[in-house]
Amino acid sequence: MSTDYALIGEGMKTAVPWVGSNGVEFEHVGPDKVVATIADDARQHNHVGGLHAAMIFGIGETASGALLLAAFAEQLGRATPLVVTAEISYRKVALGPLRAQAVLGRDTAEVIAELDAGERPEFPVHVTITNADGVLTTELTVLWTLRPNRS
Repeated sequence: MSTDYALIGEGMKTAVPWVGSNGVEFEHVGPDKVVATIADDARQHNHVGGLHAAMIFGIGETASGALLLAAFAEQLGRATPLVVTAEISYRKVALGPLRAQAVLGRDTAEVIAELDAGERPEFPVHVTITNADGVLTTELTVLWTLRPNRS
């Protein structure tokens, strides 16, 4: 079975109301990388004129979730994806529209092998967030797990 990765971004806008209501767009969705964007919106600014930390975290976590869905789509009938932890580092004030790029921190086959063995695998997704000039504003690592579904 092949996966239509373009549908993942659109599906997230429906399944996760925050994604659809905050202007998240997907430039690229694939099993190795996801690129998501969010526009600059003055209603979402913080006290220094950039996007609020909640919005920055939101675009990063959304990109990580889309990557999880793309990389492990065929496993989701037998496991539920859950965030275990997230760590974020704000490097620069995030002015203007932002671009979040997510990549897996572990080999997909290793994660699936652990799931096959009845384990609950954990794996990091690393996200870099840049502004329109390509300047790194934020780094985020989201640790995900695939919890095996009970029969």
